[in-house]
Amino acid sequence: MSGSEGDRGGNRDSEYVDEWSVRRIVRTMIPLLAALSVLQLVSGTVLETYEETLVQNPALLVLVPVQIGTAGNLASITCSRLTTQLYLGTYELSPSNPDLRANVGAVFALAGTVFGAVGVAAWGIGVALGGTLGLGRVLLVSLVSGLVLAVLVVVASVAAVEVSYRVGLNPDDTTIPVVTNLCDVAGVLILFAVVSVVV
Repeated sequence: MSGSEGDRGGNRDSEYVDEWSVRRIVRTMIPLLAALSVLQLVSGTVLETYEETLVQNPALLVLVPVQIGTAGNLASITCSRLTTQLYLGTYELSPSNPDLRANVGAVFALAGTVFGAVGVAAWGIGVALGGTLGLGRVLLVSLVSGLVLAVLVVVASVAAVEVSYRVGLNPDDTTIPVVTNLCDVAGVLILFAVVSVVV
C-alpha cells in the first residue's frame, strides 16, 4: 500500500470513529431533542383542547395513547429497516425497489390489523367505563386515523432517512426520534380531525 493510500485509509478510519464518538452523537442530538421537546408541548396543548370530548367518550380517551404509541412503533420499525438497507447498499428511493415496496406493504398490513384490534378493544373498555359510542364509530375512527398515520409513517420515515444521509448525519441517531415525535403530534391532530367528522 502506498503512502497516499494509507493516508486515505487512515482518514476513513478516523471519520468512522468520529461518527460513533460520544462527542459527535451528543452534539448532534442535543439540539434535535430540544426541538422535538418543544414539538411535544404542542401535542399536549392540542390534546388539552379536546379534554371535554375525551371525558364524554372514554373509548376515544383510550385510543389516544394507543394510537400514538402504535404509530411510533411502526415508525421505529420502518426507520430501522430502511437504515439497515442503506448500510447494506440495497436502499433505493424508487417505486420499483422491491425492498421499499415490501416495507410499505408491511406498514399498511400491520396498521390495518393493529388499529382494527385497538378499535375493538377501545370500544370494549369505553363501554365498561360507561361510554355510549357504538362499535362501528369507534372502529371507524381507529382504522381511518390509523391508516392515515401509516401514510405519514411511510413518508416521514423515507424523508428522515434521505435527509439524514444527504446532510451527513447518522440515520441511526436521527430518524427514530424525529419520526416518532412527529407521529405523536400528527397522531393527535389526525385522530381528532377524524373524530370531528365521524362522532
